[in-house]
Order: sequence, then structure tokens, then C-alpha cells
Amino acid sequence: MERVTWFFLIYLICCEVASCLTTAAQTNLNITTERSALLALKACITNDPRNIVFTNWSTTTPVCNWVGVTCGERHHRVADLNLSYFGLTGTIPPELGNLSFLINMDFSNNSFHGILPQELAHLRRLKFISLGNNKFMSVILSWFGSLFKLQVFSLFGNQFSGSIPATIFNLSALQKIDLRDNQLSGTYKLMYLPTNYLKP
Repeated sequence: MERVTWFFLIYLICCEVASCLTTAAQTNLNITTERSALLALKACITNDPRNIVFTNWSTTTPVCNWVGVTCGERHHRVADLNLSYFGLTGTIPPELGNLSFLINMDFSNNSFHGILPQELAHLRRLKFISLGNNKFMSVILSWFGSLFKLQVFSLFGNQFSGSIPATIFNLSALQKIDLRDNQLSGTYKLMYLPTNYLKP
């Protein structure tokens, strides 16, 4: 009986070790995917006047230690990406949609330009997005309406044109929206937000 008990204990220990190794391997795979996404963003940056991203975002440094990057304490995944006021010029790559644990994204007050990739619709945990005071263009795409946890939506001071998608105003968690200083047509229809609390 005692021998069976020892075998059972050894079996449980082996299972626990295997589980830990699997979790660690999965975490490494996820952070590798996120590192690749951020390196793709780095490759799309054509001007970094303060040399922050160019020198700091390196494969020899852990992603969670990169300037502008904050990882969550529980999953150690990229949760916050804040590049505001870095003076960067560049575009947004589709790989950024692989940051599946991203909650806050702030690229405001730079010189990013071009069209926002549809892959950003995969950022379903996103609560805060600020792309204000850049040079993004095209229409505001309706897929923004699929970011159901979005609380702050700021695209002010860009070159967006066309009408404002009604799907944006149906986001039940939305608290603040700022689309001023673009080339948008139509009315800023706050009546789409009867269940929200808008901040001026």
C-alpha cells in the first residue's frame, strides 16, 4: 500500500512539473508572438528623433522592459503600449493585431500616417485607444464597433474623412469619444449614446 502511495505521489509531481513546463512554453510562445508584432511596428517607423524605439526595442532586452511597453502582472503579456509624444513617424503594421492582451494603446502626438489595418479589430480587450494628433487618413472603419470593451475612443486631429459609422456609438462601455479636427461629414450624433456617460 505504501509503495502504491509513493508511486501516486511521484505521478502527481510529474504531472505538476509537466503542467508548469507547458505553461512556461506557452507563455514564451505568446511573448515571442508579441515581440514579433512590436518589432514589425519598429520596422515601420521611419523616424525616431529621440532614438527611443530604435535603440531600446532590442531582441536582447525582455519585451516587458521596452520603453513604452507595460506587461500585465498575471499573464506577463503586453497590456499597455504608450508611444505618445515620442515624435515618431511611420505606419501601423497589421501584426499589431496580435497583441491580444492589449488594454491601452496611445500613439497620440506623433506623425504616424496611412490607413489603420483591419487586424486591429482583433484587439478585443482594448479599453483605451488614442491616436490623436497624427496624420492617419481614410474613413473611420466600422470594425471599430467590434471593440466592445472600448471606453475611450480618440482620433482627433487626423485626416479621417467620410461619415462616422453608427456602430461606434453603439459601444455600451464607451465613456469618451473625440473625433474633432478631421474631415468627417454628417452630424456628430450623440443621440446614439443614450446609455453612456460622455465626458466633454
